[in-house]
Amino acid sequence: MISRNLSPSLRWATVAAATSVFLIACGKKEEPPKPAAPTAAAPAAPAPAAAPLKIAFAYVGPVGDAGWTFAHDKARKAVEAEFGARVQTVMAENVPESADAERVIRQFATDGAKMVFGTTFGYMDPMLKVAADFKDVKFEHATGFKAADNMRTYDSRTYEGAYMAGVIAGKMTQSGTLGVVGSIPIPEVIRNINSFTMGAQTQNPNIKTKVVWIGKWFAFGWDSDMSHLAKDAHLGSAIIDWAPYYKSAVKAALDGSWKTHQVWWGVKEGAIDMVGLSDKVPADTKAQIDKIKVGLKDGSFHPWKGPVVDQDGKTMVEKDQTPDDKFMLGINFYVKGVEGKVPTGK
Repeated sequence: MISRNLSPSLRWATVAAATSVFLIACGKKEEPPKPAAPTAAAPAAPAPAAAPLKIAFAYVGPVGDAGWTFAHDKARKAVEAEFGARVQTVMAENVPESADAERVIRQFATDGAKMVFGTTFGYMDPMLKVAADFKDVKFEHATGFKAADNMRTYDSRTYEGAYMAGVIAGKMTQSGTLGVVGSIPIPEVIRNINSFTMGAQTQNPNIKTKVVWIGKWFAFGWDSDMSHLAKDAHLGSAIIDWAPYYKSAVKAALDGSWKTHQVWWGVKEGAIDMVGLSDKVPADTKAQIDKIKVGLKDGSFHPWKGPVVDQDGKTMVEKDQTPDDKFMLGINFYVKGVEGKVPTGK
């Protein structure tokens, strides 16, 4: 469009210029436009990294106890090594089996932990209470029996290790009398005392076991390898390796397959072992221990295969019968050879 404000001479000059351009354009053969050169697609932005699964561990004792809590914390570190940046773990040690347990567990969940492990029997009710308030958190309770939709229980078959320890003690004793330091009189501990005695009686059926109860969870020579602490007196360590279970549980939480159920692992799953055997233990006894491990792994051996009788002579497991887990989990009696009475708390 030509502006109305131009002078006549400039107006015509502009028209002429416009006409000239038009004639030139009309006199040239029109060619189809060339397609535009393809533009390289911009690289897709990397997907944001998934936030790590926050996992918390509550311990009843100090990490440096060289026993129960040490074993749990060693497994926690194994989880970190296995899953790397996919997980983030925290822990609290010396958490009493009291109202403090609920406070600590609740704080874990409040701070964003989506998986919480409570590693002692006395955390059962406090954890169950917290689980009801944090439905999106997966709770795992060691050695207990109460569960919820988002809380399951796990344990290790410590009686298998106790039985093997008994075999060694029965071979090495000169007096025929053994001693056990009992922690808390719950079926788990009573089962271990009995299993220890039964293992010893494979070497000498007349062996007796004396028990001293201390009412605490701290005792020497259990759960971790302590051979380096008393080489001259130490014959072997019945240990728990929690790493196989913790890795399995965390993997299930990460891949969405986690569900509530009761887990009880032993030698077969790599959770229980007898290690650190002293050079004082005879070769034939070591071979017997190896044979027991093989039987526990392939299912051909069970330490409690009958007959099993209690200290009053009552048959608790019939000859050639193998007790089921329900029976094993509820043991509240002493077998023949254990002296004294099971504490009742009354």
